[in-house]
Amino acid sequence: MAGHSKWNNIKRRKEAQDSKRAKIFTKMSKEIFAAVREAGDDPDQNLRLRMAITKARAANIPNENITRTIKKANGQDQSVQYEEMTYEGYGPGGAAVMVKALTDNKNRTVADIRAAFNKNGGNLGENGCVSFLFNKEGFLVVDREDIETDEDTFMLEAVDAGANDVDYDNHGFYIYTAPGDFEAVKGAMERTYHFSTAEVTMIPETKAHLEDEHARKMLRLIDTLEDNDDVQSVYHNFEAEEEQMERLEVSP
Repeated sequence: MAGHSKWNNIKRRKEAQDSKRAKIFTKMSKEIFAAVREAGDDPDQNLRLRMAITKARAANIPNENITRTIKKANGQDQSVQYEEMTYEGYGPGGAAVMVKALTDNKNRTVADIRAAFNKNGGNLGENGCVSFLFNKEGFLVVDREDIETDEDTFMLEAVDAGANDVDYDNHGFYIYTAPGDFEAVKGAMERTYHFSTAEVTMIPETKAHLEDEHARKMLRLIDTLEDNDDVQSVYHNFEAEEEQMERLEVSP
C-alpha cells in the first residue's frame, strides 16, 4: 500500500473540506436529519446518528446547531424528506467512483452527478458496476507528530483493541477495522491517541494509478462532486504518489 499517496489523499480531502466550511455544515445537518428520521433521536440507540454527531463536532459545528437539527427532524413537519441514493461510475482513465447522496429531488441530483462525470472525462454507470471493488471498513488515522511511541507498540495496541489491519508511513498510522468493531477500537485507542480521521468508509481493494492528464481530470471530478450540496461522500480508487500530487498542484 502506498503510504505517501494515502496520506496525500487524506490531506487533500481535509483541505478541501476546510475550504468549504458552509457546505460541510449543510451536509452534516442533512446526515443528522436523515439519521434521526431513520432510527430516532437517541445517539446511544442510533449508531448512524452517533457517528453523524461525532463527525459534525469534528467539523466544529456548534452543539446548538446539532441540537436544532435533531429537534427539527423530530418535528411533525413532513415537508422535508431526504432519500439516500448511491451512484457508481468510472472516472477518467477508468478509475472507480462511488457517490453517496442525500437528496430531496432525485432528478436534479442524478442530472448534476451525470454532468460532473461527463464534463471531466468519466461516465456514470449502472448500480453495481464498481461497488464490488470496495469494502466497507472502519478507518482511523493518527498523524505521525501526535505519536510518541514506536511503530511496534502502536500496532500491538491497535490489534489488541480489535483492529483488522494497521499500516504506517512517514506521515501517520492507519487503522482498519470491521464496521461493527469501529466504535470499540476507536473508544479503546482514543484514550491515548488523537485521531485526525475517524469514520466508517469504503476502502478500495485495488488502486488506479493515472497519467497526469487523467489524474488532473480526476481531481476536478472529485472537487465537482464534493461541491454538490446533495453529495455526502465520494469514494474512489485513484491513488497518486506524493511527487505526482505536487506536480499536479503546480501545473495549470
